[in-house]
Amino acid sequence: MTIDFTGTTALVTGASSGLGASFATQLAQRGADVVLVARRDGRLRELAERIEREHGVRATPIALDLARPDAHTRLRGELEERGIRIDTLINNAGFGVKGAFVDADPARIAEMVQLDVAAVVALTREFLPDLVRSGRGALVNLASTAAYQPCPDMAVYGASKAFVLSFTEAIAYETRESGLRVLTLSPGATRTEFFDVVGTENAAVGRFQSPSQVVSLALRRLDGRRTPASIVSGRANALTSTLVRFLPRRLALAISGRVLAEPAR
Repeated sequence: MTIDFTGTTALVTGASSGLGASFATQLAQRGADVVLVARRDGRLRELAERIEREHGVRATPIALDLARPDAHTRLRGELEERGIRIDTLINNAGFGVKGAFVDADPARIAEMVQLDVAAVVALTREFLPDLVRSGRGALVNLASTAAYQPCPDMAVYGASKAFVLSFTEAIAYETRESGLRVLTLSPGATRTEFFDVVGTENAAVGRFQSPSQVVSLALRRLDGRRTPASIVSGRANALTSTLVRFLPRRLALAISGRVLAEPAR
């Protein structure tokens, strides 16, 4: 059964490119108005104009740095001023860095924790009551295949995504009696700007997917009679993420360390 998003509003973070832009576009195709949140105002406005022109829905761009500790309250204020209520929340914004933790820039690490963990929690808490009351939409939090094992050379990123996976699965259980569909989406390597920020594709494991492939899978799973609490995008990724659970922790760590330390191919 396909979810009817007509007459609902979806808030998508990290919407200026990649998975966020694809989520916004596919939700608009299904009739949802969309709120696009990211730092790059120009890109947001271009995407909003294209979505409105091609899909006939309302697209509202809001330029905001979600790494600010008060971002969730600022965003709530912006929406209230515009009279917008949210039915679906896609927490997609985030980034990673690669390299030994001992050499990492403390400010960059703090920014990553704020965006990848604290902002996800704050935005989920801010809007979850609205989503539950509506019962017509979904909550999707973006994790990663990095969530399923420790990630040497990407220690904080992997740990942040493990947090998102655990956190969102728990929320899915807590809200199971409501009409809200809650999903943790864990992509593998995806053709987005993520690796431009990381600085190397050496952080990529497995075959690349397109943003459209990943988002289409997420929406198909949301359409099902029973939404799973979490999914991994890509068959090989899903198999690997399942198998690693049966390995001794020490072995999984050693394999992950070797894979992530391999030179770029």
